[in-house]
Formats: sequence, structure tokens, C-alpha cells
Amino acid sequence: MANLDEVVLQEITELIDNDRLVLPTLPEVALKARDTAEDANASAKDLANVISNDAAMTARIIKVANSPIMRGAREIEDVQMAIARLGITCISNLVTGLAMEQMFQATSDFIDKAMRNSWAHSTEVAGIANVLARHYTKLKPDQATLAGLVHNIGILPILTYAEDSGKLNDHITLQNVIEKIHPTIGVKILESWDFPKELIAVPGHYLDFNRDTGVDRADYADIVMIANLQTYIGKDHPYTALDWQNIPAFGRVGLDPNVDDQEGEDLSDEMDAAMAMLR
Repeated sequence: MANLDEVVLQEITELIDNDRLVLPTLPEVALKARDTAEDANASAKDLANVISNDAAMTARIIKVANSPIMRGAREIEDVQMAIARLGITCISNLVTGLAMEQMFQATSDFIDKAMRNSWAHSTEVAGIANVLARHYTKLKPDQATLAGLVHNIGILPILTYAEDSGKLNDHITLQNVIEKIHPTIGVKILESWDFPKELIAVPGHYLDFNRDTGVDRADYADIVMIANLQTYIGKDHPYTALDWQNIPAFGRVGLDPNVDDQEGEDLSDEMDAAMAMLR
């Protein structure tokens, strides 16, 4: 007899393939911002106009631009100033990531709590990924942030399924199913959103701790893997029992997994600031 997670994965996959369980779509402001950023004829003003039509997103972008991680000598007062400082691509990535928060909501208290917890974890991973990319790699910090925000996006259809079907209505069973199948569904979602290949790979590989990429340089899946692991430091979680010294991603990033012996700058304050800017 098949395991519950296998049954649910098959049912959800069939629902998606038959258009009976629609994959989540990016909010309108994110779609418009991305289209504008990819338009060679569009200007920073065009992108500012798109974002400014959404008052909540405008406030979030200004907050991020004025955060300790991003802040310059002059305070950012509007979206166009934020774009001038951070660039069109960076702002578009931030809009895409931040807009997803509104997707992590449900009608039932049980599922709503699970969605909010998932989003909170995503912002934590994204903040750490931003700092790791900035200090240890040549990867783009804004892209690493977005990778962190979408790494567990596959949870959404599972929670939608749980809410609509009435199944998976206890925490332990729900978590077991999520852990087993959300990477596969996450890849499907990012493919449907036409994300770049390097980000589509993140949900499917960030938990593959023995992953061999064949190259020495880190990618976004490596960054998210390490950021995710670091969220569990000091907690009672199975990932903390792993021998991190044997996880190849640490070597590709150039980070010593033995954090207590870490040389150089202590990045904990910067990571806290990066997480705070996303909340």
C-alpha cells in the first residue's frame, strides 16, 4: 500500500494536470513589474509607475531601500529613488518576492497558521541568503533573496489541497507530507511562472545535501540550502544532527560549517537586519 505522501502527491499532480487544482499565480503587481523590467524600452520611471499604483508595495520597497542592508547616505523618499539606488532588476526581484506574502493566507485557522509560519520561515531563509551571497559569492544578493522567498513555494498547493479536501488535518501528518513532496511541486510552480532556470532548481535541490554540481562555484540552491540549515541552529531539528562538514554546498560557498570557529566578521547582526527588512 502506498504511503500517504505518495497518494497525496499523485492526487495533487493529477489535479494540476487536469486543471482542477490551479497552481498559484503571481500577484498582478509582480507580473507587471517583471514585464516592465524585462522590456528593453522601459525606463525606471515606468517601473516606478507600476509599483506606485500599489500603496502597500510602495511602502514595502521604500522600507527595504532604507534598511541598514541597503541604505546609503541619503534617505529614500519614493520608489523612483529606490530604483535609482538599487537598479531595475533588483527592485523587480524584490517586488516579486514581497508580493508573494499575500498568497500565504487561508480561511481556516489551522491552514492559515501553517501558511503564515511558512512565509515567516521563507523571510528568514531569504535574509540569510542575501548576506551569504553578498559576502561569500559572486551571486546577486537580490536574486538570492528571491530564491529564499520561493524555496518552499510548493507548500501552497499542498495547504490548499488540505483545506479543500479536509485531509491532512493534523500537524504531524501535514508536515510529513509537506517535507516529502513540496520540492517537486515547487519546481512545477516556478516553471509555470517562467522563472530563470537557476531559481527553478532551488526547490528541487535545496534539501539534496549530497548534491554534486560538478563545479566549484556555488549556485542559488547552495545558498538557500545553507541559509535554511542556519535557521535551525540552536533548535531541536533533525538537520542539526547532520554532519555539515560532509555537505558539499558549504565548500562551494566557501563557508566553514563549524560556525563557532568561524573566522572574520560576525554576520549575525547583518542577517538579522536582512530578515527584518522583509517583514
